Amino acid sequence: MKKRNLIIIIALVVLVDQLLKIYIKTTFPINTSKHVAGNWFQLYFVENPGMAYGWKFGGNWGKLALTVFRMLAVVFGTWYLGNIIKQKYHRGFIICAGLVYAGALGNLIDSCFYGMIFDKGMIFDPQINEYVGYNGLAHFSKHGYATFLHGNVVDMLYFPVLKGHFPSWFPIWGGEDFEFFRPIFNIADAAISTGIISIMVFQKRFFKDRNKQTDVHTVETDSRVDDATQVS
Repeated sequence: MKKRNLIIIIALVVLVDQLLKIYIKTTFPINTSKHVAGNWFQLYFVENPGMAYGWKFGGNWGKLALTVFRMLAVVFGTWYLGNIIKQKYHRGFIICAGLVYAGALGNLIDSCFYGMIFDKGMIFDPQINEYVGYNGLAHFSKHGYATFLHGNVVDMLYFPVLKGHFPSWFPIWGGEDFEFFRPIFNIADAAISTGIISIMVFQKRFFKDRNKQTDVHTVETDSRVDDATQVS
């Protein structure tokens, strides 16, 4: 696969991801939603100071650690993608790795810069050890709500396909509400998940040719074979 083609795929994923995030950030009040297709698909604006699908830990220090980890992952990913293209890995594997890279890059942009370019965003309150929201719409501004590396990731894709209640006799969650699919995520998260799941599902196909090459190399030998060394 040509490097140019992979760059185009990555650029398109990041572009769509960022355009949708900016649209949501500047037109939706935080924690509000709009139905797109019935009740099963909504655009629901939340800000995520942590990992994909709303997972978080460690307050400001945890967020900083996650942002630095994303940055290192993107740096490593840049080298890794170039390496697997050079070694002519399976096209499907390269595309999947590119999707993971694009997703990490998309969320890294939020974490690094959104706190600096938007005037409003969730801010960590050490007194309650939690992030707090804000009122009104966010706008582009020279005076951001946070410093470099402390921006929040914008999430908006929400698919509450199925809602209901566990029966009272159900173990552990008896009588409680359930919802599928509960997490709110973004295009970058979807790209990461699609890439990883596809690699897991199609790994035999992706690495079949490389496994054959390994088998061929395994049986090769530099030993001299002649009448004196043959063993009947």
